[in-house]
Amino acid sequence: MIYLYVVFGYLTLLMGISIAKSFLIKNQEDFMVAGRAVPTYKLVGTLLCTWIGSGSLLAGAGLAARVGFSELWMAAGAWVGIVIVFFLAARVRRIAQFTVPDILELRYNKWARVLGTFVIVIAYTTIVGYQFRGGGFVLDLVVGDGLSSIVASIHSAGLLTDSMAAYMDANIGVILTAMFIITFTAFAGMLSIVSVDIINGAVITFAVLLAVPLIFFNLGGADHFTVALDPSFFTIFGDHSWVWAMGVFFPTFLLLMGESNMYQKFFSAKNEKAAKNAVVWWVVGTIIVETAIASVAILAFSHFNGLGIGHELFLGIEESERVILHTARYSTEVGIPLLGGLLLICAAVAIITSTGNSFLLAPSTNLTRDIYQRFVNPDASEVVIVRFQRIMVVSLGIFAYFLLTQFTTILAMAFTAYTMVGAGLTPALLAAFLWKRVTTAGGVASIATGMAVTLAITVANSVMAEPLLDTSYIVLPAAGASILALILVSLMTPADPKEKWKKFYTEEGTLADAIEEQKKAAE
Repeated sequence: MIYLYVVFGYLTLLMGISIAKSFLIKNQEDFMVAGRAVPTYKLVGTLLCTWIGSGSLLAGAGLAARVGFSELWMAAGAWVGIVIVFFLAARVRRIAQFTVPDILELRYNKWARVLGTFVIVIAYTTIVGYQFRGGGFVLDLVVGDGLSSIVASIHSAGLLTDSMAAYMDANIGVILTAMFIITFTAFAGMLSIVSVDIINGAVITFAVLLAVPLIFFNLGGADHFTVALDPSFFTIFGDHSWVWAMGVFFPTFLLLMGESNMYQKFFSAKNEKAAKNAVVWWVVGTIIVETAIASVAILAFSHFNGLGIGHELFLGIEESERVILHTARYSTEVGIPLLGGLLLICAAVAIITSTGNSFLLAPSTNLTRDIYQRFVNPDASEVVIVRFQRIMVVSLGIFAYFLLTQFTTILAMAFTAYTMVGAGLTPALLAAFLWKRVTTAGGVASIATGMAVTLAITVANSVMAEPLLDTSYIVLPAAGASILALILVSLMTPADPKEKWKKFYTEEGTLADAIEEQKKAAE
């Protein structure tokens, strides 16, 4: 029961902080971008926590357990992306918008904003959905039959039908996780997220770094693992080809480059220097933590999988996505003391909740600012805007829950969501900062093409007896088509005037615009 007490104690702490921060929300700037006052250390914590989600804890760890260190090609996509982002962070903060679709309309037009919003809503609610599933794994692990007994009690009291009770029994952990993430996000938005993520980041980093050496030396060190593990686990591509490596590299790379949460958090920074400095520490932290997670998964899985099918702690290939959680729950089996196991469980909770919160806030911000405030009610008061966004948080949370039924594994959900953003947003978004010759028509065509190809292949995979294309490879045709549309349409249409792109390249242009806007406001 101690695992249960620790998990609920940790969640209570996080919720308490969110409730307290909710009293500080005065306007949309507070809710969406934390008042644009986030210092470097908080920015590092929230960027790290947002990126290290169930995609790393479950999908990435499960892949590492099956293929070895070649899984790091999936993580490396983000590492390279973050390095490139270093050169953009200050410019992003200088523009001082609220959302990625804000940037898209600023550089292209309103249709780019609308299409960009659709891409983010579809992709991010998918990501939120698998955070719910990850939280369900945690609760099932630490509570076990306790949740089933609660459902049975409610059923016996006549409050649930037989079918409802059966559904609740199978999904209660996921439902409770969804309720927590939705409620937490709705209270204080970005202000609560950046406040708790410094705690979450410290817990995640310490827990996984502690686990690696303890497992390694307890199970026999290098001599043991060179025998216990397949030699391919230590090769650059494992048992796969470079095509496979690119298939898992580019979804994370392209997602990172177009990651709406990241841009929204840069907008939250107190200044350009804070945004740029945060990126340096973010890439260092991400490399360390993701490598440590992969190491824990590989080492621990080799032990639990080797126990034999009849053993009560045996973990099969089909359950490999649970290896980190299994290790946390049965930590003493691999040489981690109880306190370390509890810390690892808290790290899992931190990873799932922080990512779920951030990826739920982003699309709710998009729908609020990029659709409601931009097209439906431009004169809405600050109170109305914040209230509408809280409604969007709840609505999108419910939508994310139902998306869970469309995918069989977290890895499939992750690759689909990554590709949606990577192919639908990233080419047009990067072109805004890096290619002056890109045109409005080229940007819009790129977004539409990337989104359409990703959706078409995903739908085809779901209705065909055999998948049209494995989810690991969808990014290749989708991103290729998006980039091709961007280049060809831009070259075939007249160049945009300087006023369209100067903010993305010259500090002076942006400063002049800001001064002009201040003069107009004063008048």
